[in-house]
Amino acid sequence: MNATVTYECPNCSAGLVFDAEKQKFSCEFCLSEFDKAELDATGAQERAEKTARDSEEFCGHMLEYHCPNCGAEITADESTAADHCYYCHNPVVLTGKLSGALRPSKIIPFAYDKKAAKEKFLAYAKKKIFAPTDFFSDENAEKITGVYYPFWVTDADTTGRLDTVAHRIRSWSAGDKRYTETSDYRVSRAGNIHFEDIVTCALSEADKHMLEGVLPYPSDSLQDFDMPYLLGYIAKKRDIEREALTPEVRERMNSYANTLLRSTITGYSSTEHGKLQVKVNASSWDYTLMPIWLLHYKMKDKVYTFAMNGYTEKIYGEIPVSRGKLAALFGAVGGLAALISFALGVLICL
Repeated sequence: MNATVTYECPNCSAGLVFDAEKQKFSCEFCLSEFDKAELDATGAQERAEKTARDSEEFCGHMLEYHCPNCGAEITADESTAADHCYYCHNPVVLTGKLSGALRPSKIIPFAYDKKAAKEKFLAYAKKKIFAPTDFFSDENAEKITGVYYPFWVTDADTTGRLDTVAHRIRSWSAGDKRYTETSDYRVSRAGNIHFEDIVTCALSEADKHMLEGVLPYPSDSLQDFDMPYLLGYIAKKRDIEREALTPEVRERMNSYANTLLRSTITGYSSTEHGKLQVKVNASSWDYTLMPIWLLHYKMKDKVYTFAMNGYTEKIYGEIPVSRGKLAALFGAVGGLAALISFALGVLICL
């Protein structure tokens, strides 16, 4: 297994690329540039080699599993018996040592065990009176699986500036005429903005609604990654690198910065769109595993997903509906309506 060596930007930790035209190493995230001497002085090579060694060691202790039925891929440590697919519950096939994945830098450990997760699931499910009876069963609850999902967590220090034109409109009447005066003002707002815990999914096949449904996780729950946290659980490996997510993260920064700076412009009738500039001064990207208790329930040709935040207990769930229970309800309502109608008819006749 060969580890990949990646040089990180000393300012923001994003990956560097070599610009042949400038003969410099450039960061596409914060736009910093370094020549070879400057890069050597930062110790970038030593850090890159240590990261590669950590990644190789991590991959050497992880196993990959593949479900031949639905195609899902999961990872687990050597001591975890990943014998079924947490999506379709079919047997999975061991495909060998984990490859092509870097060691996470952060993790949020599960805050409660499978027994507690089952109890919370059953308490939640039993409130759904139209769910199929077997959805409440202990047998179904036993299928709950603890899964670590991969995310990128970004912090950044930025400087934002908004230049726009604001309008102040004044109207008055004189005699039988109505006058309107519009005054235009050039307005600028600038300031330092710190972004904390911008969470972005690092898995292309993930159910976005599910992951958004169980977020957020508290910042103080983040821990430095350590292998023992994975004991007894399985994990999804990332397949999206931070370089691919840079435009999305920058767009989120720009959107928030625009809202924040624009909120300081008061006393005007309206403001134009204006020009926004956000410069990233420094940032950090942490590849992070976050805990989710997951249950998939198949009814006919549809799979229903139940997910619970493994730290905060926040629930996302698409609960299946029993047609038999709905039919019974409609029958009871229809019978009651017929009885009331009959009773009213008898009273009218009397």
